[in-house]
Amino acid sequence: MTRLLDLAPRALERLRGAELVEAIRASEGRTIAAETIVATGPLLDRVSNPELVAAFGADIIVLNLYDVDRPQIAGMPRRTGDAAPDDDAAAFGAVATGAGRTAGDVARWTGRVTAVNLEPVDEALASFPAGRRATARNAERLVEQGAAIAVITGNPGTGVTIEAIERATRTIREATQDRLVLFCGRIHAAASGQEVMTARDVDRLARAGAHGVVLPAPGTTPGSSMEAAVARVEAAHERGLLAWNGIGTSQEGASTGVIERIGIDSKASGADVHHIGDSGFFGVAPPENIYTYSLAIRGRRHTWHRMAGSPQR
Repeated sequence: MTRLLDLAPRALERLRGAELVEAIRASEGRTIAAETIVATGPLLDRVSNPELVAAFGADIIVLNLYDVDRPQIAGMPRRTGDAAPDDDAAAFGAVATGAGRTAGDVARWTGRVTAVNLEPVDEALASFPAGRRATARNAERLVEQGAAIAVITGNPGTGVTIEAIERATRTIREATQDRLVLFCGRIHAAASGQEVMTARDVDRLARAGAHGVVLPAPGTTPGSSMEAAVARVEAAHERGLLAWNGIGTSQEGASTGVIERIGIDSKASGADVHHIGDSGFFGVAPPENIYTYSLAIRGRRHTWHRMAGSPQR
């Protein structure tokens, strides 16, 4: 199996299912995932946040607040119809809304693997957008719209529990089989009042059909010591799952020294994927921190290959 580390952008764009899982596994802890909020204005004019994180070394782009019923990638030109005045990205100060742009458009524009967050929030939260919920119907829509990965998790304050993630994982795996790779779990407690993740949680998600588990990186959530991180990653690997260590505690906006330390500790814990969150600025990590994270876990050669490779390759 070719390592994801070595794949050119056009191959990354097409990577799906078991082949994607094995490509990550074969990269031996050298895969970077960067998260962006797609519904807010991009950090820069004339470029979307997904394009920005791709340019600084991300292999996987995670789309947060993506709604399958109203897809949008702020900073990209709208997909259909005549451009509205605020979609004229060439005009000074204008921000393109990206209305109608999908996860598949992100993959094609950037040459990266594209993931989307789905959230199994309590059904009593009627105001929560239907197109962002972790349901079989929405997972099917993600497949149609070109996503390769669904991240079943909860945003801050949503109260998403492990039990809800387990139920959603089982339902979505039954519906999509291997057409979507499922990473399931939490990088913070989402105001649920529970522990973030335990070895028992890993076992439950494995039985529910996850391909990989989402875990807090060492030094992020309270109690995420190296010992705790290693135990969680080992629990995942013992069950044949990939381990995704994430920074979701706004430390993505910390100094590069903090990012380097988290990166090295995460690598030492045995994680397969190293994720950096979207709140360094609102909507995206500082690009230099994505670069620093990548340098820490795989050095200049592989970082620069990922940064420099054309989507035409």
